[in-house]
Amino acid sequence: MGQAWGFGRYGGPEVQEFFDRPDPDPVPGRGEVLVRVAVAGVNPLDHLLRSGLVPGLDGGRPFPRVLGMEAAGTVLARGEDVDGLEVGDAVFGFALTGGGTYAETTVLSAPNTARIPAGLSATVAATLPVAGTTAVDALDQLGLPAGATILVNGVGGGVGLAVARLAAARELRVIGTGSTAKREHAEAVGVRFIDYTAEDVVAAARELVADGFDGIVDLAGGTSLRMVAPLAREPHTVISVGDMSVADLGGRFVERRLDRANLERSARLALDGVLAPVVTAVHPLSDAPAALATVENGHPAGKVVIKVA
Repeated sequence: MGQAWGFGRYGGPEVQEFFDRPDPDPVPGRGEVLVRVAVAGVNPLDHLLRSGLVPGLDGGRPFPRVLGMEAAGTVLARGEDVDGLEVGDAVFGFALTGGGTYAETTVLSAPNTARIPAGLSATVAATLPVAGTTAVDALDQLGLPAGATILVNGVGGGVGLAVARLAAARELRVIGTGSTAKREHAEAVGVRFIDYTAEDVVAAARELVADGFDGIVDLAGGTSLRMVAPLAREPHTVISVGDMSVADLGGRFVERRLDRANLERSARLALDGVLAPVVTAVHPLSDAPAALATVENGHPAGKVVIKVA
């Protein structure tokens, strides 16, 4: 039996459970690899999937389903038609098969999986599939030149800090919004921080950038997105990572690239220290409920991960 943390039906935290899978080592299908999970990343997407709000990413699997969308570990077996990955390789990637990652083993789609380069830890690698590649995609989509000014709305989380670090490496001037608890981590990566709990975000932003931002990357969505969107010089330079209603404001939803090439690019940036994540909590698999609760309810600064092996 292989232990996993998942959910038996759609709903809130009350549907979560530990269970023993009857197939502790699932057989990888065509184009898939079986991976022994070392570290799993924890993301807001995990509880959204559990809640049934983003159907289509479950691989059509029956309940109970394993939670988690990103992992780093070691290849145990390959299915047919797998190129570029071998048994024994240290890898990281997206669990787009619906196999989940809060478990001892999982099945990953080979095109969405990459080798971990020498010198990069499994903990860092496990943070890159979601936060790292999202930061790359959002900033590539904006395509701002050096010297431009960007607002990161919701800068303190894993994706927000990754966007800020990458933007600074591209010589952009970075302004970020967040709660008081996020200030230290944001300022440590060079962000001019606006505390939305202590000041008027719009007034503070306009005081810093009177003629409008060259681009906005939104991680907060909702009312917060609608409040800051008018601060952009041009509506189409507002990119939202989590709120598709940005299109109603003239902005764009982030265009995601989940392939191996983008994973490898993020890994190189991590090796160079550009996408060095701020990992603020490491939980054992037995503490997976607390790990997900931190992300779902606590809006953590930086990244939360689960160390499985």
